[in-house]
Amino acid sequence: MKSILFLLAAICVFPCLAAPFDQTLEAGGFSVHITSPNIPGKNTITLLPTGLKSMNSPLALEVEELIVRAFLEDADGDNSPELFLILTNPGSGSYGKALSYSTNGKKALTPIVIDEPDPKHLEGYMGHDEFTVMENTLVRRFPIYEKGDTNASPTGGWRQFQYKLKPGEAAWHFRIDRIETF
Repeated sequence: MKSILFLLAAICVFPCLAAPFDQTLEAGGFSVHITSPNIPGKNTITLLPTGLKSMNSPLALEVEELIVRAFLEDADGDNSPELFLILTNPGSGSYGKALSYSTNGKKALTPIVIDEPDPKHLEGYMGHDEFTVMENTLVRRFPIYEKGDTNASPTGGWRQFQYKLKPGEAAWHFRIDRIETF
């Protein structure tokens, strides 16, 4: 009986434990093995690339969020894929975040800066982000919450940011190209 009570207590105390993340992605001779214990608050994501011409060293990323999805897409049409890691905070809001890496002509993985929107464009934001790449554009969208909306029932429509990959002085950038509300 005590072991059943302990098990129930553990379930109640640790409701947001996520499963470890372990995925290998491949595209055009490049692959990356992505692992993470998915520990909320103090999480490590390890990237082990193979097939790059210059550098295939592992990368370890320290993040607070959990990794929920990863994918490769050629966001700029140069026949060299970009890596996207989709992260979320545990909890009911599921505040999302994307990390992205360029393969730089399949030579080495380097981070891509994703520009933050102006705070005025985040009015009504309460998480539940969705990320994808389509037509050489990184797309982030989320439901808009009006005053009095519950977390499960947003009524303000959707806001969508469309980012284009552009070279910067020291790094690649996903710059906001278009913002839509619908």
